[in-house]
Amino acid sequence: MSTSDRRSADWFGAEGRNGFIHRSWMRNQGFGPEVFDGRPVIGIANSWSELTPCNAHLRDVAEAVKRGVWEAGGLPLEFPTMSLGEPLMRPTTMLFRNLMAMEVEETIRANPLDGVVLLSGCDKTTPAQLMGAASVDLPAIMVTGGPMLNGKFRGRDIGSGTDVWRLHEEHRAGKLSAADLTEAEGCMSRSRGHCMTMGTASTMACLAEALGMQLPGSAAIPAVDSRRYALAQAAGRRAVELVEEDLRPSRMLTRAAFENAVMVNAALGGSTNAVVHLLALAGRVGVALTLDDFERLTRDIPVLVDLMPSGRFLMEDFYYAGGLPVVLGELADHLDLGQMTVTGATWKDVLDGVQCWNREVIRTVDEPVQEAGAGTAVLRGSLCPDGAVLKVSAASPGLLEHRGRALVFDRVEDYTAVCDDPDLPVDPSTVLVIRNAGPRGYPGFPEVGNVPMPRVLLEAGVEDMVRVSDARMSGTGYGTCVLHVAPESAAGGPLALVRTGDEIELSVAGRKLDLLVAPEELERRRAAWQPPERPGERGWQRLYVEHVLQADRGADLDFLTGSSGHGTPRHSH
Repeated sequence: MSTSDRRSADWFGAEGRNGFIHRSWMRNQGFGPEVFDGRPVIGIANSWSELTPCNAHLRDVAEAVKRGVWEAGGLPLEFPTMSLGEPLMRPTTMLFRNLMAMEVEETIRANPLDGVVLLSGCDKTTPAQLMGAASVDLPAIMVTGGPMLNGKFRGRDIGSGTDVWRLHEEHRAGKLSAADLTEAEGCMSRSRGHCMTMGTASTMACLAEALGMQLPGSAAIPAVDSRRYALAQAAGRRAVELVEEDLRPSRMLTRAAFENAVMVNAALGGSTNAVVHLLALAGRVGVALTLDDFERLTRDIPVLVDLMPSGRFLMEDFYYAGGLPVVLGELADHLDLGQMTVTGATWKDVLDGVQCWNREVIRTVDEPVQEAGAGTAVLRGSLCPDGAVLKVSAASPGLLEHRGRALVFDRVEDYTAVCDDPDLPVDPSTVLVIRNAGPRGYPGFPEVGNVPMPRVLLEAGVEDMVRVSDARMSGTGYGTCVLHVAPESAAGGPLALVRTGDEIELSVAGRKLDLLVAPEELERRRAAWQPPERPGERGWQRLYVEHVLQADRGADLDFLTGSSGHGTPRHSH
């Protein structure tokens, strides 16, 4: 791309008053006139925030990126983006993913940028930045912040999220004291970085790499490893080259790339949240990805990675074993390795010579952790006509074929208020139903699908039960949890019609979830059903509820689907 064709030239190369304004105000930061010589201007979209613990080190990562941009002859300009901290934000970060994506998109488009480096880490920050950048389609490269080091507690590894649920349930069952739990708190998150389990943060980092948007081998590098900062510097250099080559996200984010990512997620035993985020990202670039594609593409893909919550190890071990390139190499017969990456080379070229250094952590296709079909199952049936998902690798084998009577709660808070009640009418066959927790119903589609087990069952030694909801589940969570039921109950889906005592049948082998109630009875219930009363909404929440799509379409806003391009806005001076 010639210097005069760059977007930034319309700002910094302008003659007269407009050019004077753009250059002179930038010089209050100490820039000399030579930086306005037509070199590529690279934005660094930084989701740093002390309210987002997973991303709290990204200012240091940004400095490494800047070194690379300067080194390659570009001008780095860092800017903040909204930051979504999974551990702290209420009611749920998912309520704000689309807002962050919109902010990223508009900030990139409105400013004199020729390319952008996306700095993310926590669960929703990665898909939000990808969605925003893909919508603008300027040259872009992602740098995720990396996972924490393995947690260490009393001689064993513990994993963020996964062991939160496990240790807390042990505490509720009387097996672990409050002092033990407090001790574990200080042992789990012992370094900078995002969750070191294969939760949503690690899953989305790996899928950003699989989509070709991160430098190969980068997703799994621990946040505190010096190689993370060397990688960030390399990404800064590469961002300048992307502008010169005019290599844009639309070259990477093709139909085949999304199909690769779906299969990689299955092999990772990745988060069910990846389904929602991939559907939304595909919608931004006009790729018609559907839930049926997840079922079709993953039928023959085994789980190859032995990481929590489905397995034993953590992201630090995954990196030392060779990381995502090893997984891609193992799946070579299933993937389209002709897909472009941000390196400018295809996966076929990138994977040449890749080796695995620990076959306990990353298995072969011939000797997998779990057989094909153990990733995310897509269910259909009378209770979820538009689909639902279940993470087979994190579920209990004995519950994958199950029939039981429903115990229904209209709000998750109603259940948590009574889950410790010794008289709660549950037994191991009960199907726990939580509704009004979908995109519109909560609102925001929270991670409450793996609600705590009833205490009465825990004390009896029962560790899992079938749970059905229109909610999501943390990628670090586990259990036999049917999620993302669509349409959601607040939109009048069949979940809204379930009553306590109804029989529900789950067949993962048959990919079915059915409400065993006569159609005429359901019609009577539907005639009497009233949508839940919506609270007094304003601002973003009101806009979200009025425009959010259902889970099977990625829960994006209806007016944000499709790329809108990077045209230079009109100036006002």
